[in-house]
Amino acid sequence: MSTPPNTSLYLRACFREPTPRPPVWMMRQAGRYLPQYRATRSQAGDFLSLCKNPELACEVTLQPIDLVGADVAILFSDILVVPEAMGMELGFFEGEGPRFADPITCAADLDRLGRPDPNVELRYVMDAIGEIRKGLAGRTEPIPLIGFTGSPWTLATYMVEGGGSKTFSKIKAMMYAQPKLLHQLLEKTTDAVIDYMTAQVAAGAQSVQIFDTWGGILSGPDFEEFSLRYIRRIVDGVARVAPDGARVPVIVFVKGGGQWLEKIADTGCDVVGLDWTVDPADAVARVGDRVALQGNLDPCTLYAPVDVIQQRTRTMLNGFKGASGYIANLGHGILPDIPVAHAKTFINTVKESTSGG
Repeated sequence: MSTPPNTSLYLRACFREPTPRPPVWMMRQAGRYLPQYRATRSQAGDFLSLCKNPELACEVTLQPIDLVGADVAILFSDILVVPEAMGMELGFFEGEGPRFADPITCAADLDRLGRPDPNVELRYVMDAIGEIRKGLAGRTEPIPLIGFTGSPWTLATYMVEGGGSKTFSKIKAMMYAQPKLLHQLLEKTTDAVIDYMTAQVAAGAQSVQIFDTWGGILSGPDFEEFSLRYIRRIVDGVARVAPDGARVPVIVFVKGGGQWLEKIADTGCDVVGLDWTVDPADAVARVGDRVALQGNLDPCTLYAPVDVIQQRTRTMLNGFKGASGYIANLGHGILPDIPVAHAKTFINTVKESTSGG
């Protein structure tokens, strides 16, 4: 089944159909590098309030489309709204990042985690999706909307650690000393994520991405047991057809997961996201005829002079030649002090290319 002729470059690339050039967007493209984002966040009061205000979440989602020319919109939210909806107390603190006041330490803590109804506890996300789809309608070129989630393993790292970590000692202690307890946590989180992703598709998300930000801290066998098996369940369980009958592609991005590309492709996803440590030509040779590929410029490249950004971007694009589908992106999220003009240089360099996926 081919995508309709008026479908966006992005969706065509996801399904490995020919495109005149690669579509391009940036992870974390609605963010602090944009002065307009900082102004809207100030209006909201704080980060979490911005996530929970559908109108303002829509506003910041659309900013990188209008200001830097991204081909794709990605829902403005945060992966940790899912554990919060399950019953955990979430806060974001300047200079510290996210914090859970009540991290998971024992079986009794699991008992207080519920299975949220995404149309109740996460209604604000679904309302934001509706607002964004309205804001994207009627544009000259179709701009699709990506929804997203954290992987169960990545969510669990925050739920057990209580926030970010340098050593991940608490989650790994649970993994080695109490694997049954950790699996119970991952099972609960997987159920919530499947419900959440399915609701996002029903609300209007035209694609979904699973972020396994911390999968790369695991050994191979542990990645298979504690992360990949649950990603596979999500790919199998989430709705792959929108209410209007359109196909909904699924992207899996594992930061630090370059050694497992074949296993990631075997989950049944449509697109494998790559971080900047993966050689594009190697990825094409290994899985580029089975799935579309997305990535993978080092985000710090955008600190370089304009001519270097252009050269590095062209080198990246050439590396992905031969992929059966390709979406240009950074290898992780754009950093908050990147000059806006440099983000535009990256986007425009891809748009000026003619090497279709």
